[in-house]
Amino acid sequence: MQAPAVTSGTRSSQDAAPPPRRIVFLSRRDLGNRAAGGSELLVDRLAEGLTALGHEVTLLCGGPAAYRDYRVVSAGGDLGHFLRAPSAFTRQVGDCDLLVEVCNGLPYLAPLWHRGPTLCLVNHVHTELWGMRYPRPAAGIGRRLERWALSGAQRDNLLVAVSESTASALDALGVDPARIRVVHNGVEDPGRRTPRSAQPLFLAVGRLVEYKRIDLLLRLWERVRPVTGGELVIVGDGPERRRLEALAGPGVVFAGRVSDEEKHRLLCASWLLLHPSAVEGWGLVITEAATRGTPSIGFDVPGLRDSVDDGVTGALVRGESAFAAAWCALALGHERRAAMGRAAALRAERYRWATTVRRFRAVAVEAAARHRATGCDGVATARATAAGLSGGSPAPGGLPVAQAAAPTAPRRG
Repeated sequence: MQAPAVTSGTRSSQDAAPPPRRIVFLSRRDLGNRAAGGSELLVDRLAEGLTALGHEVTLLCGGPAAYRDYRVVSAGGDLGHFLRAPSAFTRQVGDCDLLVEVCNGLPYLAPLWHRGPTLCLVNHVHTELWGMRYPRPAAGIGRRLERWALSGAQRDNLLVAVSESTASALDALGVDPARIRVVHNGVEDPGRRTPRSAQPLFLAVGRLVEYKRIDLLLRLWERVRPVTGGELVIVGDGPERRRLEALAGPGVVFAGRVSDEEKHRLLCASWLLLHPSAVEGWGLVITEAATRGTPSIGFDVPGLRDSVDDGVTGALVRGESAFAAAWCALALGHERRAAMGRAAALRAERYRWATTVRRFRAVAVEAAARHRATGCDGVATARATAAGLSGGSPAPGGLPVAQAAAPTAPRRG
């Protein structure tokens, strides 16, 4: 299934509708969190862009929260805020013209408690990842909850997918394709490039968690290093770092979290970006590398199929041996690697945050107009859906809500 990509809005009647002025994003983390990644960067760029266009934007998230140019409300800890979000919304936000639920695995089930227009933003579906991070009983519950949240609780709302792969995964869960809109991630204009490394330099960037599979990359490095020489730099931090450092052989550098300036330098200097992840929504760092003329190697998995043009801007492979072979071939094939880098930079010009914000805003207008046109009571519909799925009982767990007010991070400036 190829979900329809949003270009400049929707139908003419919806184009004429006033855009929602007050927009609230409901997300697990903000960009200042040490565990932040591509999803948090996307929400931050959307919030900043919409604020610049005159919208009143609030981010309701788990703490700790940083100061931003838009309002940030902290609704408790990393996981506890899922229960406190409805209370924090009622007490500290009050109302909005559009609520954007960012669903990355664990849902907020916003349609159960929010009566206004709701839009669901999905980076990637976690179907396979539940089993990688949790034991069997918990993984099964997580998969069922995610499926119900996206196909049942959100059944009256539009869903934004960041790639065609994510749109296809939503379709497989039972989401009506007519309600899916694709809005791709963007990147910043990187500015002037710094020099490429004269010696072989390979880079991996991402949070050090299981599904990123940096351990697999370290095993492959032991096969590649005798052929290519050079250095493998791993940028990022996370719960897997200590174990990965114990596995690493010669020539591996763990750089941890780095500044934007250092990230830019490394993306420019590296010969290849290596991305062994099991699944992605898009793989934002691949496009970031492409803007610096750096091709990527990854597995032929959802998300990377969208961000890598196989054989043109990088290589997609189907197995560890194929990954090692492509790594060696591109490291030794200077002309081919340079040609891929030029193609990657050209393709990356199509993806800028201004375009992402514009397309997302068009979907926001459509979502608000859809709600007005149908007079949909999302709470009643979602509760009816929950009752139907559970034999008349309330939504899973009854959606308990903590009563304590959550602190607010004031605006910067």
